[in-house]
Parts: sequence; structure tokens; C-alpha cells
Amino acid sequence: MNFGSVAVGSSRSQTGTLSASGTSVTVLSDRLTSAEFTLSGLTFPFTLAAGKGASFTLTFKPQTSGVATASLSLTSDASNSPALESLGGSGTSAQQHSVSLSWNASTSQVLGYNVYRGSQSGGPYTKINSALDTITIYLDSSVQGGQTYYYVTTAVNGSGVESGYSNRVQAVVPYP
Repeated sequence: MNFGSVAVGSSRSQTGTLSASGTSVTVLSDRLTSAEFTLSGLTFPFTLAAGKGASFTLTFKPQTSGVATASLSLTSDASNSPALESLGGSGTSAQQHSVSLSWNASTSQVLGYNVYRGSQSGGPYTKINSALDTITIYLDSSVQGGQTYYYVTTAVNGSGVESGYSNRVQAVVPYP
């Protein structure tokens, strides 16, 4: 089974079927040679009647970038035991996401702006810039794929007084 390219941190699954021909077979155990692959859908030991099949799922979840290979071994009471399946896939770097923000400058005299982010529409919001932003753009490169974020900004005047929150904007970051 080849799982193709999968981003590190995500997974891809494929289904398979075990079948018995001629006589029934008791499948005793499985063994995978890599933790990046997992088997589900089978509970050992079990007996497969002749002419019947049992479905299972193999999942590839790469831990690092690069080619990954493994072997699935299924031990049974069949004369050709163990049954072997070669597995392969490639881990690719998880895509890095960012959110680019821009806003209109305050019409008042200001020293700069603070940028706040929250995971809920009405807050709470947490300040994400470490120092006042003196321009009206900000790049948030600490976002995670599959998440929705809400942003507001404030203006800070020469006395250090911070304005109320600006209008809220929403950013939906694709997964992965």
C-alpha cells in the first residue's frame, strides 16, 4: 500500500480486506515495523470462514519529513503464514500559515498600535505584538491550520492611553 505524500502531523487512511479461501483461517496477531503506521478494525485473535473477508484500515501519520516504509505482518494458522504487506508513504513539511492584517491609520496623533487576537468572536482577546506597531500592517505567523481567529487593534497615544477595540475581523486558516 502506498499512501503518497502526507503532511507531518496529519494522516491518511486506506482500507483493505483479508480473505480466506479453501478453509477457515484463524488470524492470531499483527506486527507493524513502524509507529508511523497503525492498523485498526481487527480484534485478535479472530477466525475467518472460508470465502469470507474482514475489512481493516491502515493509517499513515508521518512524524518527520521524508520517505517512510514499513511492513505489516499478519500471523495465522494458514500454511503460508505470516501474510506480509509492504507500506510506504512520504512525510512532507506541514504548511506554514500566516495572517496578514492591515488597517486605516488613526486620525488622532498616536505612537502606534496594538494587535489583539482571540479564538471567539467577542473575545477575550490577547495582545500578540511585543512592541507598539508603528505602521498599519501586521503579519501573524503563529497561527495554526484549521483554526479561526478574530483580530482587533487599538491605538496608543503619546500619554500611553490605549483606545477601545477597532472593528473585529475574522481569519479562517485552512487545514493543514
